[in-house]
Amino acid sequence: MFAVHACGEQNTEYVQKAANPAFLHRSVAAVTDRIVHDIFSPPVASRIYAYSSIAAFEALVPSDSTLVSLAGQLNGLSPGPKPEVGKTYCFPLASVKALLKVGRALIFSESELDVYHDQIMAEFRATGIPDDVFDRSVAFGESVADHILKWADQDTYKQSRSFPKYSISSDPSTWKPTPPAYMDGVEPHWNKIRTLAIDSAGQFKPAPPLPFSTSPSSDFFKEAREVHVVGKELSDEQRTIAAFWDCNPYVMNVRGHVMFATKKISPGGHWMNITRVACEQSKADMATSAEAYVRVAISLFDAFISCWDEKYRSRLIRPETYINLYIDKDWIPLLQTPPFPEYTSGHSTISGSASIALTGLFGENF
Repeated sequence: MFAVHACGEQNTEYVQKAANPAFLHRSVAAVTDRIVHDIFSPPVASRIYAYSSIAAFEALVPSDSTLVSLAGQLNGLSPGPKPEVGKTYCFPLASVKALLKVGRALIFSESELDVYHDQIMAEFRATGIPDDVFDRSVAFGESVADHILKWADQDTYKQSRSFPKYSISSDPSTWKPTPPAYMDGVEPHWNKIRTLAIDSAGQFKPAPPLPFSTSPSSDFFKEAREVHVVGKELSDEQRTIAAFWDCNPYVMNVRGHVMFATKKISPGGHWMNITRVACEQSKADMATSAEAYVRVAISLFDAFISCWDEKYRSRLIRPETYINLYIDKDWIPLLQTPPFPEYTSGHSTISGSASIALTGLFGENF
């Protein structure tokens, strides 16, 4: 994990200590903490996870012959920097450095991540890494991060910040902002973001939703009524399951004339945490852990693009709005409705992609 040549007589007692995958797990968690603090939308959070995980993986590739660079496999990613032949590197250090530099560039609360960065760098030094190896490894990680950030800069994200907001339609079948905050539709142009592994946002276009209808005999009405009935008779187990998957970073609390947010992890962050659990339970080493994170992060990123492509094509009304208009004006769902159209389900889409990514690495019976 540490050299492009044999270490010779150089002291290498630090090698095993610095290869501890906990360095990587803690660093991903530190980025997650900043994502939660800064209240990024689920699609934007997936972008942060994707590019930071790719940087961490690419910086680790030279350390392990089983790892294959993603250059040429991901859309637009060219080969990155290479370590200098004949020099010793601590690639786990380079990997963490690359992850944190990319993560820092994509969040708002940089100073808080800097505190963690300085702490983890000090811990790497405490393993006994020689100064020249430390400096060389940090420089390599930075060069990989710079390469990934230059590539990320070309994915249309920055341009999309000035794209027009979602326009509310008078069509009764279409999405309308929901209580209590009645926020604008989140990321209506996310399908314009460059994909990573799939060829386009529309590669896996789903079947359209059921035809909209307010007739009590229609399938649309029947499904809404089922949601209404189930929602009023939830068991303790159903409430517990719902709470486990409650990853809405936009939850708003209303107290009189005051409205304030409850900061929560995004759906993608939830799956990155599940990835950590899988790695720890399987005692995965640094290389396997980096591969697990990058597989999941790429799947999340592309799944959000695919899902959002359909959300803003069908622009389907939310059950809360439909039920309040046509079935029960006082009905309130157990969990707050997030601010974007109903179909397809974002949580279901990214959970499917992430679970398949993890299954590919850890197997069906994990």
